[in-house]
Amino acid sequence: MEMDREDTDSTKRDIKSLTLAQLQGVMTEASQKSYRAKQLYEWMHVKLARDYEEMTNLPGTLKTFCREHFDYAALQLIKVQESRVDGTKKFLFALSDGNLIESVWMRYKHGNSVCISSQAGCRMGCRFCASTIDGLERNLLPSEMLDQIYAITRYTGERVSNVVVMGSGEPLDNYENLLCFIRLLTDENGLHISQRSVTVSTCGIVPMMYRLADEKLQITLALSLHAATDEKRRKLMPIANQYSLDELMRACTYYFQQTGRRITFEYSLAGGVNDTKEDVEKLVSLIKPLHAHINLIPINPVKERDFIRSGKEAVTVFKNKLEKNGINVTIRREMGQDIDGACGQLRRSHLLKRS
Repeated sequence: MEMDREDTDSTKRDIKSLTLAQLQGVMTEASQKSYRAKQLYEWMHVKLARDYEEMTNLPGTLKTFCREHFDYAALQLIKVQESRVDGTKKFLFALSDGNLIESVWMRYKHGNSVCISSQAGCRMGCRFCASTIDGLERNLLPSEMLDQIYAITRYTGERVSNVVVMGSGEPLDNYENLLCFIRLLTDENGLHISQRSVTVSTCGIVPMMYRLADEKLQITLALSLHAATDEKRRKLMPIANQYSLDELMRACTYYFQQTGRRITFEYSLAGGVNDTKEDVEKLVSLIKPLHAHINLIPINPVKERDFIRSGKEAVTVFKNKLEKNGINVTIRREMGQDIDGACGQLRRSHLLKRS
């Protein structure tokens, strides 16, 4: 699968975004033995080498060839924030062109999860999100998505069990690179993380949801819903001006039919905005036919926005009403409450200091 290179100025290919089969073609081009491809692939995706110099069993001629013909993604760690409450770590990375992205490492009983960014910035314009305030800078390459996981693994010394593409950016707005990333992440020759341990979030780009469904992957698709009427959703999420809830629900139904994977609906609760009795009743009517799961999220306040989080009582009432109607629901466990918790906050605060 070819990666999307429209967002880079480099004329070199990105070697860490190549499949093993593509690397074997590279070895032929470099007049090297075919087994060198497996060695190189292992150094990049299993041993997590930061550069060619760490690849001790590769000949110097091959390293020179790779340096001359390929870019090698290796993120620069700028800052780490660690929660004193639960050990959650938030990472700020610099890309090779100076753009900044952020990722989060979280420890759970079932294993370590990493939440990664798929774009530098975001153009979706959701009203309660800090990621989108400064707009979209560019898409991330597959290697730049992978290297967030690799860099965090090296830093913590612990294996990552689950990957959530729910940081800055809209993953389906970077579709081809996202797909390549998933293939590499779950490849048996690399980290070999199960597709069922990968979650991809979307604000609801309907045509791309259909395309993703047709891939028949076994990942979890999480839809950022946040409102149960078109009128209210349009006020919160500009994407709702393009696709109605009816269109969105049809896409969700199709996704389940094609993959057998239940959709997760993300619903951020903002006090007095989308947490009323009327809201929960309309939400029940909307999603009950889909047998989906709802993840309630008390919002992290963003200083540039005027939303406040729903009170504990309102969240509990909302949850109980859903459960009484037979809907599977959880309240997202709040991780890293004492650090820049919301998507894009750490990146934005650093950009403001830099400007």
